[in-house]
Amino acid sequence: MKKITTLFLALGLTTLLSANEHGKHWGYMGEVDPSHWGELNKKFNMCSQGKHQSPINVVATKKGELKPLELNYKADAKSVINNGHTIQVNIKDGSVFKIDGKDYKLKQFHFHVPSENNINGDKFPLEAHFVHATDDGKLAVVAVMFNYGDKNPTLDKIWSQFPNLKVGEAKDITLSAKDIKALLPKDKKYYHFMGSLTTPPCSEGVKWFVLKSPLTVSKEQINSFFSQFSFPNNRPIQPTNGRDILE
Repeated sequence: MKKITTLFLALGLTTLLSANEHGKHWGYMGEVDPSHWGELNKKFNMCSQGKHQSPINVVATKKGELKPLELNYKADAKSVINNGHTIQVNIKDGSVFKIDGKDYKLKQFHFHVPSENNINGDKFPLEAHFVHATDDGKLAVVAVMFNYGDKNPTLDKIWSQFPNLKVGEAKDITLSAKDIKALLPKDKKYYHFMGSLTTPPCSEGVKWFVLKSPLTVSKEQINSFFSQFSFPNNRPIQPTNGRDILE
């Protein structure tokens, strides 16, 4: 049951549970901001007690020959939702990230403004998280950074749905597998480390793959995203606590 709950939370399926089920609801501002997450619900204790939490300032501690990422994205998007914390695009079945011979299925991707992870001390205006899960509940996240520059055409297709999105209500979206792959840089060199979900319950054991090469996003696109929430939706940097960060 614990694995199922963690998986549902990771996939954004329980972000709007009632207070009776979920305790006091978490957020990014005031008395429910990230500094209070561990106090809001006993299920969130890892948010304050965990030792391998995310996000982090990504600074490589070990160099090695990391294997190329086996990202086989074939499926189109299914829907888009404003879940109250982010804009999330849900994916149809069929896209797989193969890690050590095991299939991690792409379930959704979502966005944080500004970035949650830093790279060598640098923060970015936008970060996308591609969330993958095995059938038994193991999780892997591929993170993509965005720097200010040209307008991103794929983001434009997602952002165009903002006027139609009511909190908690999924809407159909036309977004092909090709569009989704366009949200990944051509150069897929990456950092790898073990971490956690960046939202409650902050469960650990998540495999993180942070791509080094950023894409571009316009300032107008950032402002449009920010206007959906009126607050930054990034968890502060967490201690690395001696973790290996490979590149």
